Amino acid sequence: MPMRNEAREILRGGTAIPAHALALTADRKLDERRQRALTRYYLDAGAGGLAVGVHTTQFEIREPKHGLLRPVLELAVEEMKQRKPEAIRIAGVCGPTRQAVDEARLARDLGYDAGLVSLAALGTATDEELFAHCRTVGDVLPIVGFYLQSAVGGRELGEGFWRAFCTLESVVAIKVAPFNRYRTLDVARAVAESGRADEIAIYTGNDDHIVLDLMTTYEIPVGGRTVAVRMAGGLLGQWAFWTQRAAELQARIQQLQEDGASFPPDLLSLGAQITDVNQAVFDVRNTFAGCLPGILEMLRRGGLLAERWCLDASLDLSPGQAEEIDRVVRFYPHLSDDEFVKEHLDDWIR
Repeated sequence: MPMRNEAREILRGGTAIPAHALALTADRKLDERRQRALTRYYLDAGAGGLAVGVHTTQFEIREPKHGLLRPVLELAVEEMKQRKPEAIRIAGVCGPTRQAVDEARLARDLGYDAGLVSLAALGTATDEELFAHCRTVGDVLPIVGFYLQSAVGGRELGEGFWRAFCTLESVVAIKVAPFNRYRTLDVARAVAESGRADEIAIYTGNDDHIVLDLMTTYEIPVGGRTVAVRMAGGLLGQWAFWTQRAAELQARIQQLQEDGASFPPDLLSLGAQITDVNQAVFDVRNTFAGCLPGILEMLRRGGLLAERWCLDASLDLSPGQAEEIDRVVRFYPHLSDDEFVKEHLDDWIR
């Protein structure tokens, strides 16, 4: 099934794609009203698309006792079709091949444009087995590759895998999120060497390195010529909150690149500030244990969520994390879009 032309053009051209959070009630059931509000917020804040059913949406939505994968995907796609029809619709696709194919079919049938394929469940698979898995999923739905950092369940994926992966016609993009410069370079080289740099969009998922990723052009020698590769945009859990400022940042950097202008020094300082916010919200000091509650806490503080409830009731902020979040909120008020949220909250939550 081909991707919609308008979505493909936006994806290749570059945009901000937040990873969609999950709104729950106190008894840990889906809060449909606030879930819709989150989608409306992201779209009105300037997001060019959404990634739904991914880590930030909580992988537990797939568990039979919750049964939330379909409802969550349905709510988001309904709002996208109504509020911003051109927005890119990306669904997370997880698990062994049979599960991944079923999820891809569900996403396709609901109207999603592509599947973000997590390989975390295939931890011992060979490159050949990983390639076969991606090819099979890609027969159902266009796919976005995903290089997930090992701290949250990802596995190392070498240049050989990425070179093979880029030969799949179903591949439309790759989310690079190993939180590692060397592994990020592996993907950039594979895309450059594939001859498909104009077809496969690279999106940063390196929440610790967002601004520099967006600013960097990789000039890679290929067959006696130089191929320039850069991140088209970001697909990030960090952009699940303060989304308006994130979309503005992505658009600003993209415009500077298109104009051939020099990057002003303030962007480097801004990048360091955003990384500081990330270490607090994602709970880096505790190996990302409080990542999901941290994102939900930011949305709660803005008024979009009632609380930071997770499907896994054992998940909450780590000791000291709330104080770290207090600090970055106090230090960097210019990164917040709380006033924008306050102005539109009644429209979104209804």
